[in-house]
Amino acid sequence: MSLELKEKKANNKKERIISFPRMGHLSIPVSAMLRSMGANVLLAPSNNTETLNYGTRHSYETVCLPYKLNLGNYIQALDAGANVLLMFNAPGTCRLGNYARMAEATLIDLGYDFEMVIFDMYKGKLVEISRKFAQAMGKKVSFTKILYGIRLGFAKFDALDVIERKLFYTRPREIKPGAAEIIYKAGIRAIDSATTIQEVKDIVDITIEKYDSIPIDNNKDVLKVYLTGEFFVLLDQFTNMEIEKELGLLGVEVERQIMLSDWTNGVLLPKWIHKRESHRERAFRVANNYIKRAIGGECMESIGDTVYAAQANIDGVVHIGPFNCNPEIVSQCILPHVSRKENIPVISLVIDEHQGKAGFVTRLEAFVDLMYRRKRAKITA
Repeated sequence: MSLELKEKKANNKKERIISFPRMGHLSIPVSAMLRSMGANVLLAPSNNTETLNYGTRHSYETVCLPYKLNLGNYIQALDAGANVLLMFNAPGTCRLGNYARMAEATLIDLGYDFEMVIFDMYKGKLVEISRKFAQAMGKKVSFTKILYGIRLGFAKFDALDVIERKLFYTRPREIKPGAAEIIYKAGIRAIDSATTIQEVKDIVDITIEKYDSIPIDNNKDVLKVYLTGEFFVLLDQFTNMEIEKELGLLGVEVERQIMLSDWTNGVLLPKWIHKRESHRERAFRVANNYIKRAIGGECMESIGDTVYAAQANIDGVVHIGPFNCNPEIVSQCILPHVSRKENIPVISLVIDEHQGKAGFVTRLEAFVDLMYRRKRAKITA
């Protein structure tokens, strides 16, 4: 037997320890799917400054921030003992489609020994996920386990969004600041620990009851804004510097236009399952006067969300994206025209590894002041 074949067999016998990039609370449902199928999952730390430093050190300067964080996640996971990495390759013209291969080549150059398992969304959705989960674990998994794992994961996706939407509503109205945040974090931990779908549903009900017990000021003049932009920056609290929390503390109710379950349901589930117009479908419909075709990323959604916000009498739109993200650069160029024509305030915030939180919050405060003055002027008129 050749030495190469012996090494290959030895590697196949090694315990397979799976990891994947962090993005907000994505790790909770994804790890639930994998563990319910019998996988050994090792999570890198939540995104932090060290993660970003690792990724920035080994990336070329102009690549967008999500890639740098993904690469930093992989390095931290491999250093902790992971040997199987997951990533997906999605359709579209965003550079996301190249992330997996770029990271794989970089990590090999750095001397890491691992297997990269890429979920190719061009080849299907749930079937591709099932197949690649089995590949990552290095063994056959029964259809029953795969189906239950996916159902549990999707239940957690939905649950996380339900309690987060309630947080967005309660935070700017609560009389004692921070009360809703405590309940939210407890709900997150409970959902993470849940092992059955019924347990997840019960946790949501209990969490909503706790929210409803918080004293709130129903007469408070609360602004409402749509938060839109590139999905990674929207969904990752470290990357967006907790923008929803900062706005909430300023008395603003946030309606984030891309939630975890919206994104996964749109990407992973067949169209015939959707019972109502999806976020992406709505965006294409209402953005048609400003842009005629998708150019990748969330460009269409950013423009469509802004038009729809004006139609819904929302007070303003906060648009965020990573530095040098081509689709968001395009939407950022179109949004001032949309703002004037639709008569709605819009602020675009670009985020990279050099962004400071103080300046970021100052811009939000100024935008909130502008919206309050505009609202009062409308009432007076």
